[in-house]
Amino acid sequence: MKRVYNFSAGPAVLPEEVLKEAAAEMLDYKGCGMSVMEMSHRSKMYQQIIDEAEADIRDLLGIPENYKVLFMQGGASLQFAMVPMNFMKNRVADYIITGQWAKKAYAEAKKYGTANAIASSADKTFSYIPDCSDLPVSEDADYVYICENNTIYGTKFKELPNTKGKNLIADVSSCFLSEPMDVTKYAYVYGGVQKNIGPAGVVIGIIRDDMITEDVLPGTPTMCMYKTYADNGSMYNTPPCYGIYICGKVFKWIKAQGGLDAMKKINEEKAAILYDFLDQSKLFRGTVEPASRSLMNVPFVTGNEELDAKFIAESKKAGFENLKGHRTVGGMRASIYNAMPKQGVIDLVAFMDKFEKENA
Repeated sequence: MKRVYNFSAGPAVLPEEVLKEAAAEMLDYKGCGMSVMEMSHRSKMYQQIIDEAEADIRDLLGIPENYKVLFMQGGASLQFAMVPMNFMKNRVADYIITGQWAKKAYAEAKKYGTANAIASSADKTFSYIPDCSDLPVSEDADYVYICENNTIYGTKFKELPNTKGKNLIADVSSCFLSEPMDVTKYAYVYGGVQKNIGPAGVVIGIIRDDMITEDVLPGTPTMCMYKTYADNGSMYNTPPCYGIYICGKVFKWIKAQGGLDAMKKINEEKAAILYDFLDQSKLFRGTVEPASRSLMNVPFVTGNEELDAKFIAESKKAGFENLKGHRTVGGMRASIYNAMPKQGVIDLVAFMDKFEKENA
């Protein structure tokens, strides 16, 4: 059976090599006679899997020794609550609202203290990243929070905000490991892995040592304290074992591609093919201001809802899956994560060109 081109925003396309390796090891991992799915997380063999995964992500990102890597569950949505529970010491935090997920994180933080929206791009349907060079950062803010790549709206921070000395917390779910990242610019950075790294069910957090503390908000559950994960090597409870195993394979795959510098170059080439077509098209248009465009998520429209629906239906028949835009936005969206082959984008553009000629 021919595999489709899967443009889903997440759970998303995974590298074929990784899927084939996992399939080959499904019944018997390295001669142990069982699947990783069945393996005790307390076994030496599983410890080796998680240790290797951590070593590889540290290597890929150049993570300094004063940062811990945490493998967690609950998705980014649980992080929206964990961040204020752990870091809102003064009960004040500043949020930059650039889309749905930043908005949800901001709403969650309000349950624990004062959350200030210090910048927003809601005025133009989140189609740009606001200027964050001189923000009204609150004097008593515990941190400044961003969603770095906005999956739904297709925008990306090209420069991190000037937090005026405050700790920067970032959700990088949909751009995680798509390009190099200077971890030292963040006090805590996290991402759900189901876009660029692995199957849904794992969140990876990278936290600076001084942010790991027992001084959390009263009533914070044990499983919502970052210290619980840091002190127990992400194994206080049973971790999402199989998901972490797949993430580990993806880390090795990225290294084999040449690491994050090479990954960024490939991603820029793929995105340019699609954006260049949109910029000259008479039928399709991108919805994001060029300076804020994401390399990962590319939303576009025809301007006619019936034509959008026709395009989505015909693209599906042609083997292009999950091009429908998010329900809050409409139109179309192509998510072109690390594992989307360049040929997939070339074929999509050829299909769009054909559709345009037929529906002009």
